[in-house]
Amino acid sequence: MTDTASTGVQQSFQFKSANISLTALELYYFDNDEFETNLREKINQAPGFFKDIPLIISLERYEGLDSELDFFKIIGTCRRHNIQVIGVRGGNEDQRRLARGASLALLPGSSQREKPQEPEAAAEPESEPQTGQPGGPAPARIISNPVRSGQQIHAPEGDVIVLGPVQAGAEILAAGNIHVYGPLRGRALAGIHGGESARIFCQSLEAELVSIAGHYKISEDLQDNGWKNAVQIQLRDDLLVVTPLDKA
Repeated sequence: MTDTASTGVQQSFQFKSANISLTALELYYFDNDEFETNLREKINQAPGFFKDIPLIISLERYEGLDSELDFFKIIGTCRRHNIQVIGVRGGNEDQRRLARGASLALLPGSSQREKPQEPEAAAEPESEPQTGQPGGPAPARIISNPVRSGQQIHAPEGDVIVLGPVQAGAEILAAGNIHVYGPLRGRALAGIHGGESARIFCQSLEAELVSIAGHYKISEDLQDNGWKNAVQIQLRDDLLVVTPLDKA
């Protein structure tokens, strides 16, 4: 076999780590008409958020174990609303066989999920050096500069601390907590690996979207509760609760 590196032949591609924020649709049961009605209602709440997003169907709490799940209907309904179903998470062997037949990627359930890889460095705000004790809690990732529109800060372990504003169109993802010492105008997703105890803290809540362990609220849901005030956001009984910091 000829070694292309030794012969100087350029390869047409290479594989790189790409940690991407994905939305999961946690399916409890499936009725085609009801599914489309519910999907339309969700999209109407935040049309810009759902347009052209890649979607994972999570079957970890699916109750229709005795019925064959029609992934082609799910895919067709989602595509009519400009949502692209790309894979299935969890499920039994029969469900995963049907998903494979629909050309969907198969992802392990949360109990089987592997530790994600650290994404490659991209053009983003300066990050302070991280220190921590071996075997101890993951260190926080500290961002000294403003997080600008189009930038993403990802901490697959530990917290993210931003010492300035997070602009609209920016995104913060953390396995732990998110602290923003300035206005939070973009998206903040804490507890991205299912950590329900994670919290979001900010000096001024102006977010496009906040999420903890997959439970989210969009700006329209937030404007009646703590909007443009210093708040903390936490998960209680599967609901996001916003509390002013001076009353926390």
